[in-house]
Amino acid sequence: MVYGMSAIFQDLTFCDQSSKLEACILNIIALKTNFTLTQLGWNHHFSQYFSAEPSSGFEAGRIAVENKNNYVILSTHGVLQGEASGKLQYTSQAEAELPKVGDWVVMQVFDQQAIIHEVLPRQTKFARGAAGKANEEQIVATNIDALLIVQSVDGNYNLRRLERYLVMAYEGKIEPVIVLSKVDLANDLPQKLQEVSTVTPGVPLLAVSNQTAQGYEALESWLPPQKTIAVVGSSGVGKSTIINHLLGESKQDTQGIRSKDSKGRHTTTRREMHLTSKGNILIDTPGMRALQLWENQEGLSQTFADIEALAKQCHFKDCKHITEVKCAVRKAVEEGVLTEARYQSYLKLQRETAYLESSTDFLREKNARFKQIQKAYRQKMKHHKK
Repeated sequence: MVYGMSAIFQDLTFCDQSSKLEACILNIIALKTNFTLTQLGWNHHFSQYFSAEPSSGFEAGRIAVENKNNYVILSTHGVLQGEASGKLQYTSQAEAELPKVGDWVVMQVFDQQAIIHEVLPRQTKFARGAAGKANEEQIVATNIDALLIVQSVDGNYNLRRLERYLVMAYEGKIEPVIVLSKVDLANDLPQKLQEVSTVTPGVPLLAVSNQTAQGYEALESWLPPQKTIAVVGSSGVGKSTIINHLLGESKQDTQGIRSKDSKGRHTTTRREMHLTSKGNILIDTPGMRALQLWENQEGLSQTFADIEALAKQCHFKDCKHITEVKCAVRKAVEEGVLTEARYQSYLKLQRETAYLESSTDFLREKNARFKQIQKAYRQKMKHHKK
């Protein structure tokens, strides 16, 4: 059982296809599934920003599903349908500032309907650059305690993609956990485990089989109760199968991979939050093929701590590790201490970081100038009205 959430979310899937979303969700409420804030992951971080006083008319809830124009919110009232207030939409300067799955929001409740007035400051976030859009942040999920990065050992296996996930996790201040799936398909599992351990030192590493359930017991025993865990990875790596096992039932559809290119088919089409009977909070995410970095300077340093340590031994403090003499990083590559592939990955992500920082600074300056023009125009119009 998952606190009655399975039946609710199955019906919500139907609601997404229904033109009468509001009526459909209100029918679901008849199940009267209520939650405590603690069950939903409430902690001191959020309580310092909002104290739910019954007399104020405002309450806290957590975003479980983000649809195009509305939200599904879990709260002490149960499952609510919510919409962002006009003020919140107007004052939000970017899409990323609107409610996202995992967010805690301040709302007013009117008979199972909620108006969202504010998004509480996020404790953590997993974000990437929006696909096909320059200088725009896309929030995948927020307020996550641990990130299960699932990578299968078949054709999906890619250490460079794994490094990108780690950069994004560290930058969002989220604890990463690596899950190698479909290990029953690997003839060289010890080698792959060694390779992953080399590029992810100190990160918990779990191996599971989606067919035999090998390793699932270790995965369950690792999950911290009443903590929020997001599951990410490419399509076809077995995320939905893992989610189903942790929920104890077939909540998520599953499909096989394409044999011609080992690429998966999208079975999860939106981000959803689930509660398990053991007190875990799981956020499932669609498969991500594009991993464009967002803010990543700190994450880069943590992911490549081995190279950063070598860089401190370089002769020049501003060494770029490319053509400079007495470069400790290049020396490590030449001596086989550092692989060429990891070295090239580090340089590539450094270039992306530099470009992102320069373009973001330009955008901020442009927005600041635009705000100044708006302010001057409003003051001029106010003066003319007098």
